[in-house]
Amino acid sequence: MSVQPVRRRDGSRYLYEPFSAATARVDTIEAVLEARWAALEGRLVRIEEALERIERRMWMAVTGLCSVIVIEAATFTMAQL
Repeated sequence: MSVQPVRRRDGSRYLYEPFSAATARVDTIEAVLEARWAALEGRLVRIEEALERIERRMWMAVTGLCSVIVIEAATFTMAQL
């Protein structure tokens, strides 16, 4: 988007050229929002990785507990014979 200078007979044309503070502010806000969005995506990736690690640990704990129960049951059964 180009800004057309205001044509006046007296003085410089750039002295009276309109400045759109609104577009500058919108551009700044968009840049800040993009930076925040990128940071949010990075945090979400780290949270997902942490959840995957926790899930693996939980499955290992459940598997270990089940194996201990099976071993105890087998030893108890063998002791009864």
